Amino acid sequence: MSKINPGNYFEDFEIGQFLRHATPRTVTLGDAALYMALFGPRFAMTSSDEFGRSLGLPGAPIDDLLAFHIVFGKTVPDISLNAVANLGYADCRFLTPVYAGDTLSTSSEVIGLRELSNGQSGIVYVRSTGVNQRHEVVIEYVRWVMVRKRDKAAAARAAVIPELPEAVAARNLAVPAGLDFSNYNCEQAGSPHLWDDYRTGEKIDHVDGMTIEEAEHMMATRLYQNTAKVHFNQYMQNSDKAQRRLVYGGHVISLARALSFNGLANGVKIAAINAGRHVAPCYAGHTIFAWSEILEKAEIPGRKDVGALRVRLFATKDHPCADFPGVTEGGHDPAVILDLDYWLLMGRR
Repeated sequence: MSKINPGNYFEDFEIGQFLRHATPRTVTLGDAALYMALFGPRFAMTSSDEFGRSLGLPGAPIDDLLAFHIVFGKTVPDISLNAVANLGYADCRFLTPVYAGDTLSTSSEVIGLRELSNGQSGIVYVRSTGVNQRHEVVIEYVRWVMVRKRDKAAAARAAVIPELPEAVAARNLAVPAGLDFSNYNCEQAGSPHLWDDYRTGEKIDHVDGMTIEEAEHMMATRLYQNTAKVHFNQYMQNSDKAQRRLVYGGHVISLARALSFNGLANGVKIAAINAGRHVAPCYAGHTIFAWSEILEKAEIPGRKDVGALRVRLFATKDHPCADFPGVTEGGHDPAVILDLDYWLLMGRR
């Protein structure tokens, strides 16, 4: 009997299949420091213990996306080790903040399968849940990923495509226990603009750009213990059309989120990801730019200190965003590599 894990291929998945993923991961301040070194996020609440305490929290929580990537990374050996590409996300909620010292574990359920017409791969839909050492749900989300078939001649199975909500309802957004924006310090946070100052339909060019280096994207992906071959194995990728290692899509999300500080500095907490698509591949050497559109503003029931902004975040490669490249009748602009719809929590006046 082989003692290695070759990863699951498309034929290995079944609807309702439950996967408990290996390697619980204790998050440390070292992880937070390395994440900051890789992406440069400047949001005050995750940068300063004192700022976190001023908002009623025990200290600075771990960046929401660092927690997301760690939870996501646990799933890769079972779900996407043989992936062609991770395609998208939906119905993602951030429920319990993560702090240094917390241990995260992940499980997944297969909720959809669809073989592609080329017969070489298929789409696997999973709902994954990350919990801490107290079994509190930290993050739950749906993602879909294109996975290679082991046997291209294997008979196609009936497609099952899950129904997913267009967006997480504002009433279902979680505000962490104790979080209170009443004493929010805009000067320390780096921007005077609060929830009240944004308007639906407003577009924000985040101006700055950041170039991805080969070593950085692989280091970041290793930080999450994401073992997908397409990110690391150049020997394998030599047979791919691009002949390059693919940058993990979450790397682009983190870069775009960090860039969004310039214009959304007070959006210190991600509450949900409604939908997300990795529109096109990204490789080392590309320079990432970003812009955002405010899709919706929502009040949080029973709260006057905090509101929610629904934001559509676009990331581009080698294309500054002064012209707001997005979606036209013909589809996404060729420069767009990420289209992410998410909810931010932000203090009110």
